[in-house]
Amino acid sequence: MLSVNTNSGAMVALQYLNQTQAQLTTVQNAINSGLKVASAKDDGATFAIAQNMRGDVSAYGAVTDSLNRGISSVDTALSAGQSISDLLIEMKSKALAASDQSLDTASRQALNEDFTALRDQIASVVSNAQFNGFNLVDGSTTQITALASTDGAKRITVAAENMSLSGSIVTVSGTGSISTQSKASTMISTVETSLQNVDAALAKLSSGAKKFSIQADFVQKLADTLTTGIGNLVDANMATESAKLQSLQVKQQLGVQALSIANSAPSITLSLFR
Repeated sequence: MLSVNTNSGAMVALQYLNQTQAQLTTVQNAINSGLKVASAKDDGATFAIAQNMRGDVSAYGAVTDSLNRGISSVDTALSAGQSISDLLIEMKSKALAASDQSLDTASRQALNEDFTALRDQIASVVSNAQFNGFNLVDGSTTQITALASTDGAKRITVAAENMSLSGSIVTVSGTGSISTQSKASTMISTVETSLQNVDAALAKLSSGAKKFSIQADFVQKLADTLTTGIGNLVDANMATESAKLQSLQVKQQLGVQALSIANSAPSITLSLFR
């Protein structure tokens, strides 16, 4: 039927053209954003799953930060302990030299001054071995704890090692000296014991640092795996999108032509009234 009021062909052509245009817009958005699921409107279920996984990745970032702070605090304590160990080795040498009965008073006094300077340096090292408010070698805290899971339920703890003078590890007194041959002789064993204690404490701190490092590596692997999983869910395949774009562009052009043909159909009725 020829009618100038109703053009069914044009309406059908317009419907198909609108569908093609909607698909073309979707493909263009995927190409622009790199995502096939950029919002809940694209695919509500997939978007919800991806958002939950993004929350886990973000939480793993917080866990990693906590572990890294723990690692830095323990590393600071290790550096301090190594310095104390080196100082004790020097102090042992000074004490051994001062224990020589044939040593004159002036020489022993010089050795004692060196010894007390080294002793005081231990106190300085201990007081300055602080990171992020934690000092694991001055007795101000008993342990440091870091997050190990995204729900905060699991944590990793490393015990502190108090290396202050006159303590259970560094048994050298804060007023200890080698001013006499007798004191020097006694100090040799005291320093030797302290050195052994410090080395044992360093071993414990090193084990703690490894616990933090191993967990940090594991958490990073988990975060990377989740990130890859999110990409598999929402990332657009650019090769596929490119092929779709070219196909839809052709369909769009054909749809415009079909609509143009359909729109010209009513003009045929003019020939009936010539």
